[in-house]
Amino acid sequence: MGFSYLRNLLIRKNLITRNMSIDIGGMRIKYKDKKDTFLEKHLVSKEPFGQFKSWFEDACDKKEILEPNAMCLATVSKEGYPSARFVLCKGYGKDGYKFFTNYESRKAKEMAENPNVAATFYWEILNRSVRIEGQVEKLSEDESTIYFHSRPVPSQIAACASYQSTPIMSRDVLCEREGKLEAEYIIPGKEVPKPKYWGGYIIRPKSVEFWQGQKDRLHDRIKFRRPKEDEVPDGKILHQGEDGWVYERLSP
Repeated sequence: MGFSYLRNLLIRKNLITRNMSIDIGGMRIKYKDKKDTFLEKHLVSKEPFGQFKSWFEDACDKKEILEPNAMCLATVSKEGYPSARFVLCKGYGKDGYKFFTNYESRKAKEMAENPNVAATFYWEILNRSVRIEGQVEKLSEDESTIYFHSRPVPSQIAACASYQSTPIMSRDVLCEREGKLEAEYIIPGKEVPKPKYWGGYIIRPKSVEFWQGQKDRLHDRIKFRRPKEDEVPDGKILHQGEDGWVYERLSP
């Protein structure tokens, strides 16, 4: 071992001991080259949902991405405290982005108090991310019921067994609930009823940003948003999109 290596090792060890933190500032990966930039001319749609469809399908084509529909959902309580977790997007289109959960969970309670939410998709292998901001609404009971019964039966049982976000003594509590429900529904082959406390939401976006990482860190960001009142696109910085959207390039 060289002197420099030992010196750096001692410095790092000393820093960790003193600060009880680990420096990971040197962790970096290479993103796309300049020839792979994401420019306005590369947009496949002048509204966000068509562009999202194109990128989402690219993500679905990559076998390395196991759950391309995983999105980080951020909510804020009425007191202003944020929280974030991953959920699975189960539908998207010009109406918005859909997901399902327990209506008595922490996120559901926060969304009831404050409907403003944000969601982020990140597809590392593509060096792409999509950021969504908007308001959330509950889906109809009929749509929630149809989706609930499209799920595998064990997943239906799990939704009934879990009172999401509530404290429990141990995993045995869940296993006991699951066993009772399996005996009641699976063994006799009965339909599992959807719990009233479980259902879907739709995020109706006010903005959708498309981010693509670049090796030189001059990342590409193109944002679609609803225009402000009396805001007129100039065709240089702010561009007219379709279906009432405008879009603009943001600094990285």
